[in-house]
Amino acid sequence: MVNRIRELCKQKGMTLSSLEKALGFANGSIAKSDEKTQSARIKAIADFFGVSMEYLMTGQDRSGYYINEETAKKAQELFDNPSMRILFDAARDSKPEDLQMAADLLKRLKESNPNG
Repeated sequence: MVNRIRELCKQKGMTLSSLEKALGFANGSIAKSDEKTQSARIKAIADFFGVSMEYLMTGQDRSGYYINEETAKKAQELFDNPSMRILFDAARDSKPEDLQMAADLLKRLKESNPNG
């Protein structure tokens, strides 16, 4: 479970220590976490990252990644298209501020071409 939390932190460009501080946990408490850790703490971490408690504890999430079916379908279409897969790869490897810049650019492009 701690490795999954570390990976989520890495994706957000933060450390375990900064996560602990953001959630008001004692320093070093996440590294000592296991499946027996209080469910309130696991829930707080899951909510912070927008994942399920099940994912944190097992690495699996049967509820699916996307809440909205239309979003899930569009994401799968993008992932299956080799020329669009860069969107997933970039999201996985980019800093949060770089992702925000890309999202802002896409928004401006969409606003400048409302028919396309």
